Amino acid sequence: MDLLEHLRRQFAYDAWANGEVLAVIKASGSGSPLALKLLAHILSAERLWLERIMQQPQSLSVWPECDLDQCEAQVAELVQLWREYFGQLSSSVLSKKITYKNSKGESWSSTVQDVLTHVLLHSAYHRGQIASLMRAGGYAPAYTDFIHAVRQGLIE
Repeated sequence: MDLLEHLRRQFAYDAWANGEVLAVIKASGSGSPLALKLLAHILSAERLWLERIMQQPQSLSVWPECDLDQCEAQVAELVQLWREYFGQLSSSVLSKKITYKNSKGESWSSTVQDVLTHVLLHSAYHRGQIASLMRAGGYAPAYTDFIHAVRQGLIE
């Protein structure tokens, strides 16, 4: 499997995991407002990084105030946006550098590959925080292990 195909697979996993977290938060009746805030941040950051890669203006704040319905819409929309992006992406673009400004207004430059890797790790980090919050609140967290998704045939 080449790097591009690996990243496509990781983003398929990411989309599935975000959906699982959303479902658990929804089932808990928003058992933890902070969990919902973290999910909204994950989704906003994923969109923000895609917009940076595409050299588009930032459309959402880094820490938006979103309700469950807005998060659900974002999950669905991001699946489509990332699918479209990966549909036109070639391996040669992965090493290309993009320039952008972070939320502090500082200018940076990173390869597309590094940005995509960051998106995946950032989202996984915050999903872990959500799992801890849900468990502390007496709720079973979403089971989002990558190997589980593979074993169950939830991602290819």
